[in-house]
Amino acid sequence: MMIKGFLQFLGQATIKNVNAIGRATIFMLQGLAQILSTRKMFARTRRQIYAIGWQSLFVILLIGIFCGMVLGLQGYYTLVKFGSVGLLGSAISLSLLRELGPVLTAIMLAGRAGSSMAAEIGVMRISDQIDALDVMDINPMAYLVSPRILASLIAFPLLTAIFDVIGIIGGYLTGVLMLGINEGSYFYRIASSVTMVDVGGGFLKAIVFGLLVSTVCCYQGYFTHLRVDSVGPEAVGNATTSAVVISCVLILASDYVLTSVLL
Repeated sequence: MMIKGFLQFLGQATIKNVNAIGRATIFMLQGLAQILSTRKMFARTRRQIYAIGWQSLFVILLIGIFCGMVLGLQGYYTLVKFGSVGLLGSAISLSLLRELGPVLTAIMLAGRAGSSMAAEIGVMRISDQIDALDVMDINPMAYLVSPRILASLIAFPLLTAIFDVIGIIGGYLTGVLMLGINEGSYFYRIASSVTMVDVGGGFLKAIVFGLLVSTVCCYQGYFTHLRVDSVGPEAVGNATTSAVVISCVLILASDYVLTSVLL
């Protein structure tokens, strides 16, 4: 009986998760399909780029500079054991461009901008504002979801590029100015080791992460009223928490898949 109950629980959980993935995928496709549906999409997207990108810039700069400085310290004391301190520039730049830049940028934006998306749309849902859009014959997907998805596809790669550059500068501050590595060697190793494949792979990850984060956060907010664990303002809080947690898990899981494909 215990085995039968466990198998029933496992089957129900599997079916539930597959249904949720299917609904989220359809939701994402609907949001992408509405991107070119209206001439006002540019203005709405511009506002979302400001909210997602510009308002997150200071956090990205702060995390990027400290991440680069930490990489400089750790890389130096690791490479000095093997007499390969001259490779510090390569180690920092490749680590940032391939992995840390896209991943840390996406996680920070999921916590800052993604939570805002889920909470804002969730409040609109429980206050019947989304239903009001339907009554006024305004497509909620085109009005609320598509601009956020498009803005994320634009803002995530841009902020990732800024994170990478600031991180390399942080590694320069630690490696060259503090620890005395030759400045020419540092930048020569960066120029000689970094290829467009590395840069392109990082941007591809940033685009995928932007699509995942915007879809998950908008989805959680849009269907706040269907949650079974809570209602009202509590549902908005739970939806926001779920959006951030699921986004971070998907970022790390998809990072592994993309890294396996790109390497």
